[in-house]
Amino acid sequence: MESLDELLVKAEAAHGHLCAGQILGVRMALLGLDRLGIADPRGVDRKRLLTYVEIDRCATDAIGMVTGCRLGKRALKFRDWGKMAATFVDLGPGAAAKPPQPDFSGARAVRVAALESSKARAHELYPEMEKNAAQMRAYRELTDEELFSTQWVRVPLGPEEMPGFKAARITCARCGEGISFARERRTPEGETLCQPCANAALQYWQPLLPE
Repeated sequence: MESLDELLVKAEAAHGHLCAGQILGVRMALLGLDRLGIADPRGVDRKRLLTYVEIDRCATDAIGMVTGCRLGKRALKFRDWGKMAATFVDLGPGAAAKPPQPDFSGARAVRVAALESSKARAHELYPEMEKNAAQMRAYRELTDEELFSTQWVRVPLGPEEMPGFKAARITCARCGEGISFARERRTPEGETLCQPCANAALQYWQPLLPE
C-alpha cells in the first residue's frame, strides 16, 4: 500500500481537487483495510473486499480510489444516509475462487465513522487558519482515534450482492423495462414488477406531460 501522501496525490488527480473530505476518505479507507488485514486491495486482494459508503461527497471518491471498489464493479455499495461513514467487508481470502452460498449469513466487516469532534479539534489546533485549511492539515496529523470511531459488524450478503452474480434478466410486467440482479418485486396478485412500479415512492423522476 502506498503512503498517505502518495494516495492523496492520486485522490486529488481522480477527484479534481484536494480537500478535507478527500483526506478523511483516504484515511478512513486505510484504517478499514488495516483492521481487516487487507494489504493490496487493488491487486491480489481485489476480489476480497466490498465497501459500503453512506454519503455522496468527496470522501467517497477517495475511498473508491484507495480500495479499488467501484459501483460499476458492484464492489462499492451506496447507502444515501448523509453520514461520513463507510463499512469495509472482508469476503475472505477464498472469495475469488469460492463465492458465498445462498445461505451466507454475514461477512466480517468494520464500520468506520468520522467523529464530529474532529472538526472542533482542527480549529483548536489551528485557530489562525481558514476552516478548510485547518481541517486539511489536522486530518493529516490527528490519530485514527481522534478522527474516527470503529465498530466490528456483520453484513449479511446474499449471492445477488456479489460482483460476479449471474441471473436471468426479468421484464417488469408494468413498464416493460428489464431488471437485473434479482431486484424485482412480486405483488400479492402475482405480478413481477421493478421496484419503482411496485412502490411509487421509490420513483425519483416524474414524467413530463406532452406539450
